[in-house]
Amino acid sequence: MVVLRIRKAHKRRYALLCLSIVGFIMYRYLGTAPGGRRMSRRVGLSANSSQFTLEGETFRILGGSVHYFRVPRAYWRDRLMKMKACGINTLTTYVPWSLHQPERGVFHFQTELDLEAYINLAAEVGLWVILRPGPYICSELDLGGLPSWLLRDESMRLRTTHPGFAEAVNTFFDKLIPKVVPLQFKKGGPIIAVQLENEYGSFAMDNTYMPFIKEALQSRGINELLLTSDNHEGLKEGGVTGVIRTVNLQKLNQEDIKYLNAIQPNSPMMVMECWTGWFDAWGDLHHVLAQEDMVSAVREILRRGMSINLYMFHGGTNFGFMSGALTNPIYKALITSYDYDAPLSESGEYTPKYHLLRDLFSQYHSEKLPDMPALRWKETYEPAIMYQHLSLWDALTFAEEPFKSPTPVNMENLPVNSGNGQSYGYTLYETIITSGGSLKSGDNVRDRALVFVDRHYIGIFKHQNLELAVPDGKEKRTLSLLVENCGRVHYGKALDKQRKGLVGDILLNNSPLRDFTIYSLDMKTSFIDSLNQAPWMSLPHVPSFPGFFLGRMFTYGYPSDTFVKLPGWGKGVVFINGLNLGRHWYIGPQQTLYLPGPFLNSGVNQVIVFEEQEADYKITFEETPDLGMAVDIQ
Repeated sequence: MVVLRIRKAHKRRYALLCLSIVGFIMYRYLGTAPGGRRMSRRVGLSANSSQFTLEGETFRILGGSVHYFRVPRAYWRDRLMKMKACGINTLTTYVPWSLHQPERGVFHFQTELDLEAYINLAAEVGLWVILRPGPYICSELDLGGLPSWLLRDESMRLRTTHPGFAEAVNTFFDKLIPKVVPLQFKKGGPIIAVQLENEYGSFAMDNTYMPFIKEALQSRGINELLLTSDNHEGLKEGGVTGVIRTVNLQKLNQEDIKYLNAIQPNSPMMVMECWTGWFDAWGDLHHVLAQEDMVSAVREILRRGMSINLYMFHGGTNFGFMSGALTNPIYKALITSYDYDAPLSESGEYTPKYHLLRDLFSQYHSEKLPDMPALRWKETYEPAIMYQHLSLWDALTFAEEPFKSPTPVNMENLPVNSGNGQSYGYTLYETIITSGGSLKSGDNVRDRALVFVDRHYIGIFKHQNLELAVPDGKEKRTLSLLVENCGRVHYGKALDKQRKGLVGDILLNNSPLRDFTIYSLDMKTSFIDSLNQAPWMSLPHVPSFPGFFLGRMFTYGYPSDTFVKLPGWGKGVVFINGLNLGRHWYIGPQQTLYLPGPFLNSGVNQVIVFEEQEADYKITFEETPDLGMAVDIQ
């Protein structure tokens, strides 16, 4: 009996000791703010007065946007530490549905898309997080970050409660939201607020849609403060009951401020997107915002006691084919760089904007800001000489099996990628003709097509060029149209019309062409890697276009960042070690492609350029970027 009592006493002491240890760990982890100050985790970010409060104490959001999907994972910490050193206290990031769910039933949340790791890293660095999970995010991404397979449904109405769209949103949120729920403030994580959709007031096609998104988030466990974000045009239509409205702008508009004050009296004011620069389109100039103008706007916002988020703090890169496009007044595809003229450059360099903001933000901190992290070395490497060539026509045997159809089929409805269609890249349409004459696209080419007869180039179709002359000939000849998706429109009310490839009939002498053989050329890494087995031809021989050019790049030691330049080349895509860096095009403004050091091997690196028009057989690597001739944003 005595022994039994002693054992019970030991068990009680052991249980108390375990509870004490667990309690201490929870106190250290759950009760510590990113800044190192301990706080309870019961209330979170509140908007019940003229200023935000965080766990009951006045809190001004000094935010900055850095998107994990536009930055190599190896550089996440570097970019966030530079953000912290500038005086930013809150990271904001979008979540791109199109990248996380490229096909129905296929979800990617690993490596470069490990959202949980990114949010945890923000907490480790000492930053709060405002999450912007969409489902539509704009962000100058192809289709605003919506997956293209949604457009396989001919009746699809994006950003509404259309059953097909609502069902797809629910499926995505079923995977996404459980990953971020444990990372909310009240559960010990850094997420202090979540944004509903993005600038819906400018779209406003369904008044039941935003309440649906709110319910979709809350029913899955989101219980932090909810926000909406709208520009001037959409501010009045973008609100949701019980959700704080914020505004997006580059310069303060008094009418917007008055309106927010009127509909949200005694509530905190926030500029969710204070645009630090702007994006660029192919054929335009490089847009820059004078540093004095940007800092003046930020200073005025802070003087008024408002919270702020800098969009972008660091823009990064639209690697691959993720860039969007403009449609108003005419179609314009966006460039690969997303430098945005932001305070931190595309490659993570400090700019004059950064230093001015750091001086300004330091006035809103009681403690000295962290030291600025050292910059990374940029390297000028020896040029890569392209020593082998492969014509597009010889590469077709390494693409997916061609699809035969009596009529043209748009990219999204091709029977490829497990029934999800083609999202990006090129599609080749071939048919037999027995005469020459007038070839008309009827504006059914999306977005640009190189046209060939028996694989000899005869011209180009694009949005402004709708007719070509086909040389005479009565024998059977092959007519080929290599159609590129240059980027789906990312903003506006034309999202439902963003199907790519051939979206209707092509007419020869006013008769529609029929019986097509269609090749999907989405230029995935698996396809590029498969070309290692292709019958490459040694240069110099007279290459045919379009075609692939193969070369080698040599690095020594730990590879550094560099910038790829292609003088004398026309238009195409650059691949380094099978990774798609993005598009190049001589019309600019962008003249270099950012190549991060982590994409390189020490020693030999494979360089492949797909080129549509002309080639110099050499590409260079420089230590500074060239984003083209600049123009001030007015």
